[in-house]
Amino acid sequence: MGAVGAAAAWDPTVRERSALDRLRAQEAVRDPALLPLRYARMAQSPWTYLRGAAAVMAADLATAPHSGLTVQMCGDAHVLNFGLWASPERRLLFDARDFDETLPGPFEWDLKRPATSVHVLADAEGLVAGCGEDAAGAAVDGYREAMGRYSRMGELDVWYDRIPPDVPLRGLTSEFAEAALRTIEKQSRKRTHHGAARQLVSEEGGRRHIVLDPMKRIDEGLGPEERVRAYEQVYDTYLASIPPHLHRLVARFRRVDSVRQIVGVGSVGMRVWLHLLEGDSGVQPVFSQAKQATAAVYEEFLGPSEFANHGERVVVGQRLMQSASDIFLGHMRVDGHDYYVRQFRDMKIIPTGRQISGYLPRFAAACGHALAKSHARSGDPQAIAGYIGKGKAFADGILRYARAYAVQNREDHADLRAAIADGVVEAAERGW
Repeated sequence: MGAVGAAAAWDPTVRERSALDRLRAQEAVRDPALLPLRYARMAQSPWTYLRGAAAVMAADLATAPHSGLTVQMCGDAHVLNFGLWASPERRLLFDARDFDETLPGPFEWDLKRPATSVHVLADAEGLVAGCGEDAAGAAVDGYREAMGRYSRMGELDVWYDRIPPDVPLRGLTSEFAEAALRTIEKQSRKRTHHGAARQLVSEEGGRRHIVLDPMKRIDEGLGPEERVRAYEQVYDTYLASIPPHLHRLVARFRRVDSVRQIVGVGSVGMRVWLHLLEGDSGVQPVFSQAKQATAAVYEEFLGPSEFANHGERVVVGQRLMQSASDIFLGHMRVDGHDYYVRQFRDMKIIPTGRQISGYLPRFAAACGHALAKSHARSGDPQAIAGYIGKGKAFADGILRYARAYAVQNREDHADLRAAIADGVVEAAERGW
């Protein structure tokens, strides 16, 4: 069996550790009080399990031969980790959006994750038979076609390339596309700092504060002085990580309030702070999010990151993969934990499975395009295009793996639910 054929095969008997053991190995770097919530969210469905099980898939990908063609991997490129961002010029762009696991590695590992994810998502959304297969094929075709174009472009042309927000909608009926674009425009207006302030901020006694929510935002009993001290530690170390010309801009904002956040599925248990800032003008609220970063799940198999701070690993990976990134991206280390900082929301549009279920193959093709763009920026597009070739062998291999791994994901999810039912793993929606 050739390298492409071997990479297409998934054999669960090669696992050295069970999927559950891989998940539990991550507990040491997370807040133990939130672990039951993490497992409760992962247990909801095979789709939520996939989102939280990047470490499991990383170990499984590492059991097969690979191309040796290195790119900056997203590391967790499932289909809902793509969406719309605002560039510094305030233009919406379509791109990858999650980089917690980013690391240099084989390009095809990154492609297997979205191809697998659309099978799992199509099943979770109850879509018609064959939709997952169509979407997986569209993701691989979108990647192959885009990489072919990038292989013929100059370096600067690749670097400057942008994917506008209408790309996931091209080829659809005009009525559907127009309605979707109107929704995107409406969401982009709502998901601003001002929109977030209207939703998340309350005022009592002349003082603004972030509204608490036991499922999303908690204060952990921190008093005002402790919150100020927590923010000042972040602020001082963060300044050292951003370009000097931004120091003046950052200095124009003061902290108003801080809370701990509970975010996502795979990220539950990571330490995340949400800070409400206000500009000197008095008219510009800004939400700054500091999220804990730990070793990427691929480092066990590909070697440690070149960066001593995992927040820096995430920031550098994001800047390398995205066409345009948040100007406030930075990193720090506080109390022995690494963090990266970014704006919260700021016109970010994150789709839901239900929103894209009506055009999943088209959306998956756009994800493949975006992933190819990111890989072309960090790798050798000519070598990758040559490895993929003009025939069907490469695509067939990726799709065969995706089908098989979607089945494995369903079995792993069932194993987690069984462990919870047997009391081996604690899972609870509340209790921290």
